Amino acid sequence: MSSLALDHIAVCARTLDEGCDWVEARLGIRPRPGGKHARYGTHNCLLGMGDGFYFEVIAPDPEADHSGPRWFGLDHPPEVSRIGNWICRAEGLAEFQTPVDAGVVTPLERGALRWNITVPEDGSLPLDGAFPTLIEWTAGQHPSTVLADSGLRLQNLHISHPQVALVRDWLIGHLGDPRVTLTEGPLALTASFIGPHGTVNLA
Repeated sequence: MSSLALDHIAVCARTLDEGCDWVEARLGIRPRPGGKHARYGTHNCLLGMGDGFYFEVIAPDPEADHSGPRWFGLDHPPEVSRIGNWICRAEGLAEFQTPVDAGVVTPLERGALRWNITVPEDGSLPLDGAFPTLIEWTAGQHPSTVLADSGLRLQNLHISHPQVALVRDWLIGHLGDPRVTLTEGPLALTASFIGPHGTVNLA
């Protein structure tokens, strides 16, 4: 049995409006307001995609009273919005062993939601985002169950990185999701979705 499950994909952006504009122009649907992450000075918008999966746009929150590194590498957000991270559910996260340093298991909350998540102390992403952030939901309903279903469905998530060989076999063995493919090459995260506008690719 696989010990990981694909939970959500995150688009990283300079501002939430820029990120949502970028997604809406490509997918034809605008993400809806999510909430704030006070600990890391960020906020997000979300799209429900059914089947225990959702899509996130995340950006620095200009109203946050925040000090210290932001997660998802958002101390230095991309000039152009892009897929920056993918997140997998892992049960028993505190005891989970990974082939690269995934970060510190950190408890967080937003409203009724409670979760543990791996965050490197400097806010960076393991393997520049080629290795997933790991999450364990501990209270509240999973976001996919309370978000309106956008009608979009993930077809494929492709991850490329020069050092993907460090994690490819481990990920394939633990994830077992045919939608996820990994290859050695320049850093790139791309995803294809099918929805109201047919098949659309995001990167």
